[in-house]
Amino acid sequence: MTSIPAYRRPAPDVAASIGDTPLVALDRLFPPDRFRVHAKMEGLNPGGSVKDRTARSIIEHALATGDLVPGFSTVVESTSGNLGIALAQLCNLHGLGLVCVTDARATRQNVAVMRAYGARVECVERDSASGEYLPARIARVRHLLATLPGAYWPDQYANELGALAHHTTMREICEALPLPPDHLFLAAGTTGTLRGCAEYVRDHGLPTRITAVDAVGSVIFGPTEPWERHHRRAVPGHGAALAPPLLRPGLADRVVKVTDFESVEGCRALLARESVLAGGSSGAVVTALRRSADLLEPGASVAVILPDRGERYLDTVYRDSWVQATFGRLPSVDGDNAPPRSPDPGPRMIAAGHPERTAP
Repeated sequence: MTSIPAYRRPAPDVAASIGDTPLVALDRLFPPDRFRVHAKMEGLNPGGSVKDRTARSIIEHALATGDLVPGFSTVVESTSGNLGIALAQLCNLHGLGLVCVTDARATRQNVAVMRAYGARVECVERDSASGEYLPARIARVRHLLATLPGAYWPDQYANELGALAHHTTMREICEALPLPPDHLFLAAGTTGTLRGCAEYVRDHGLPTRITAVDAVGSVIFGPTEPWERHHRRAVPGHGAALAPPLLRPGLADRVVKVTDFESVEGCRALLARESVLAGGSSGAVVTALRRSADLLEPGASVAVILPDRGERYLDTVYRDSWVQATFGRLPSVDGDNAPPRSPDPGPRMIAAGHPERTAP
């Protein structure tokens, strides 16, 4: 009997189908005569995002160690959507309770999906001291941990199991290409994907240089510049108001900060040129690569990670009325010939081992 390839064998449950997402060429958006770009389509995970990998790694470990007990334990997590959906899928599968603490930036679709899986969703207001949502979300999580019997916190911003899951992400990228990519572009939020991919690159001695894509107004890689400080982020999925504990010095070779409007531009360009309906952080990655094109060597191989699908952003990123009301303008049809950007000084070179320093 002919053996069946692993990817065609029946999966025992939905969790077993997480990973092994396809790598797709983006030749229409990035003509291959200059450099070749392939996108890791993480939106094709069963829960719709790269966070499926994170959730499976953390939940399965907690079940194995007894930190989670089906029928008794309740998972409590701060999330703007994707991890919440990934957790909701797995908690429903394993008979666990779930409380997702989110904020006003979570899309209506994300909240609806979490609730469909049986999660309780709580929405918090901005923290009164900082004006940011994340500190308020974390404070609510801590309160629930102290008052809810059997509560368990995956703590996506600090749990190293989340980063470990992305060693596999990078391995899959390398196995799908003839050679490891020269460049990898990915969005940074919890920095779990960044850390996992960077550790794989380091451990295997790969030549891949990593560009982390951050949001204007985020403090992940250091204090904000003066012109960013009054920017309030409207597109969730990347950036953070606090430096994540998962972050380590030297993970990124470069950092590119992208505005919310540029994320919208990138999403719409990806849709117009490649017929890929992706989420906001995917648009940020596309914009960062477009902005970095002149820095890449001719013939380079580039991989980009597109974290999630765009259906959950139909009321925001892909709705003209929301974009007009939020930014006061609309992007061009495919993101080309757009109005001038904010005064972002461009990619920051991160000195190895010193993420707080910038090189000229």
